[in-house]
Amino acid sequence: MSHYQHETAIVDAGAQIGEGSRIWHFVHVCGGARIGAGVSLGQNVFVGNKVVIGDHCKIQNNVSVYDNVTLEEGVFCGPSMVFTNVYNPRSLIERKDEYRNTLVQKGATLGANCTIVCGVTIGEYAFIGAGAVVNKDVKPYALMVGVPARQIGWMSEHGEQLDLPLSGEGETICTHTGATYRLTSGRCARFVFPAK
Repeated sequence: MSHYQHETAIVDAGAQIGEGSRIWHFVHVCGGARIGAGVSLGQNVFVGNKVVIGDHCKIQNNVSVYDNVTLEEGVFCGPSMVFTNVYNPRSLIERKDEYRNTLVQKGATLGANCTIVCGVTIGEYAFIGAGAVVNKDVKPYALMVGVPARQIGWMSEHGEQLDLPLSGEGETICTHTGATYRLTSGRCARFVFPAK
């Protein structure tokens, strides 16, 4: 076995799990799931059939990753955060054919107890604060808090708030890494200097 699996975990036949991944106590991985290398699934995590989890994601305790959720490389899911896949659920009405796709792009952080309403895209390296409720798309590098979530700043790839305005133009340097970030037309990105 190329990954670690605790004896209490259930991994259904057909699930794909990458090299070096760790599956802890009371986890259930459904047979259609595709999980990358170096992934950590904490205690009591559920992973549905139509789920893709990229390399080096960390999913903390008590998180259910339901069908139609895709996590790109390096996504962090904090303890007890929530995904959904039906926008308007009712117990008495079958809506499995109405699942909405949710995409969390590379390096994003989803804080403890936050809720991601289905059908949104969370941009790369975005940072969703603890307890926030996200009900619309989130820009790359955006720092989001509150209910419903609103943007209050920008975050570096290192996970530190950047000294940039919410809109307009600007440039700053991450004090931890020295990387340069530029805000252009209301969108933030790490600036890579051209090779000489």
